Amino acid sequence: MTQPARSLLFVPGHQPARFDKACQSGADAVVLDLEDAVPLDRKDEARMQVAHWLAARDVDGGGPVVGVRINAADTPWHAADIEMCAQAAVAALMLPKAEDAAVLRAIAAALPSSVLWPLIETARGIDQIGAIAASPRVQRLVFGSIDFQADLGIEGEGVELLLFRSRIVLASRLAGLQPPIDGVSTSIDDPASVEADARQARRLGFGGKLCIHPKQVETVNRGFSPTPAQLEWARRVIEADAASRGAPVAVDGKMVDRPVVLKAQALLAAADRG
Repeated sequence: MTQPARSLLFVPGHQPARFDKACQSGADAVVLDLEDAVPLDRKDEARMQVAHWLAARDVDGGGPVVGVRINAADTPWHAADIEMCAQAAVAALMLPKAEDAAVLRAIAAALPSSVLWPLIETARGIDQIGAIAASPRVQRLVFGSIDFQADLGIEGEGVELLLFRSRIVLASRLAGLQPPIDGVSTSIDDPASVEADARQARRLGFGGKLCIHPKQVETVNRGFSPTPAQLEWARRVIEADAASRGAPVAVDGKMVDRPVVLKAQALLAAADRG
């Protein structure tokens, strides 16, 4: 995939019947989950199911990026999860409760062909976000917004989390990473709410969003795609810039300069994804 994933769909690791269906959901990426979605007494089973499916998967057959969310570094399943991901050469590994750059360096050394998606979901994770973002093989940061609220005793997902979302976006940009991934929306049967969440995340500088149900995928993809009005504006900007041959020009009563042209080009490029 040449552009960052907009929608990343979690699939419980102990339910292999859902793996192929998830890959057909339209999600840009599928995350086989060994952590929160798996009961404690089925962790080993889930790891075996994921390993078996990854070994049998036709990686040349196209489809979404497939990653694995392992268990946190302070759990008894972490080491075995890392070993399985290394043997399977997973494309991406998502680390929950990312707080220590040393842990990420160790994972990067064990999985030299995998990119890392650290989940920022604790106060310590936010405090160490610069070091985490600068760790080797980190491609994108992920905001675990629900766990983060629980860790800090925050009630609310809007303005209450604005500071922390902006810190994640800033740290990503400073480290030269892909735009970060926003946390899940808990609504499954309210597409308007999910799309509003996605568009808000996009306005803040996020490039994608976690999904907990296939119903959310199309809505999230739409939320991270330009609207018809934005595309119409972008085309007018490009046409006006071309006609002026780079000289200052106004569109809709507003001056068009180089940053505005770049924004218009980015909107048109995003629309090409479909």
